[in-house]
Order: sequence, then structure tokens, then C-alpha cells
Amino acid sequence: MISVIDCQMGNIGSVVNIIKHIGHDAKIITTPEEVLAADKLIFPGVGHWNNGVTNLNASGLKPAIYEAVLENKTPLLGICLGMQLLFKESEEGNKEALGLIPGSVTRFKFDQSHKDPINPERKLRIPHMGWNVVNPVGEHPIFNDWAEESRFYFVHSFHANHVPPENQLMTCHYGYEFVCAVHKDNVWGVQFHPEKSHKFGMRLLKNFIENI
Repeated sequence: MISVIDCQMGNIGSVVNIIKHIGHDAKIITTPEEVLAADKLIFPGVGHWNNGVTNLNASGLKPAIYEAVLENKTPLLGICLGMQLLFKESEEGNKEALGLIPGSVTRFKFDQSHKDPINPERKLRIPHMGWNVVNPVGEHPIFNDWAEESRFYFVHSFHANHVPPENQLMTCHYGYEFVCAVHKDNVWGVQFHPEKSHKFGMRLLKNFIENI
């Protein structure tokens, strides 16, 4: 059973639906007891950093997430804002999040030297929205049966920054190379939306569920 954490940070039904589509059971959880009883945790989110931290704190789930991840060694996958909240701080807000991954979160910053990889004459826009190729860093079970050019769906204005090389899982290019997926011990995070990324997202979630 895959447990999907609900901290009131967007519609998470699509995450549950795609997990069921690939043949696994999933449920939405909202209590510390459910977090601590989970076999694997998925932490989705969309929206503003401060609102996300506020919702996380108000839910009462933060201590349970720490206990599950740090003591019970429960695998945790953060998605979009859920990935960003794995870091401690962000330029988007002034509240402290989980701090489970080294690094921070910064806004895209472009100048005239940064070009759109598809149409160099087009001005790069924020947010980074749409499909983009990701590049695996090293080898990992999450890359089993990985397509040579795996594309995922992104919607974000902020991205991971100052992530140590050993915690970088995937990179992506939008104006410049940035880290779009991270990993430390039993914690993973992806900036893109696997639940909106068709066969590529299904492969990633299947690998997280079955191979980790």
C-alpha cells in the first residue's frame, strides 16, 4: 500500500489514480498515525512555499514525517512543491521546511545569454511550463527500463539550488542546467509531475514502488 500525504496543497487524486493504473494500491492519508504506519510515502504539492510550510505545520504531520523517514527509514518521494519542501529554505518564502535534503530553492534567473533550447529567438518565460527531457545522474534503481529521452511535465518558477553532487538524481535544461530530482538515503524528490507525464511518469512511479 502506497500512502499519499494530503496537506491541503492541491488535488492529489491524480497521483492516487496513476498508482492504481499501474497496478498498485494507494490511499490518501491525513494523520500522524497513518504516516507512521505507511510502507512508502508520496508527498505531492503545488503552490507557494510559505503556504506549503504553513499547511505542513498545521497538519501536525511534520514530526511524524521526521520519525517515519529518519527513524523508521520509510521511503519518501516528494513531488513538485513536495520536493521543494524537502529542503530547509527557499527564496520564495521565509519559513523553514523539512531540511531532509541539503541545498535550497531559488527562482529562475535569466539574462540575454540564456536561450530557449527549441527556439533561441523566443524569450524564456517563468514559470517553466510544459514537457522537457530529464537527464539521469549516475545509476539508480529508479532508472530501471529508462527510456533514452524521458520527458516529464513541469510547472514551476523555483528550482533546487546548491545541491551537493551526491544528492543530485536528475538534471534538466531550461535556460541553464538545473537539478530537477534529488535523493538522499530513503528520501527522493522530483520537481516535475510524474502523474501528468504519461508512460514516463508511470515508469518512474513503478520503479519507486517496486524497486526501492
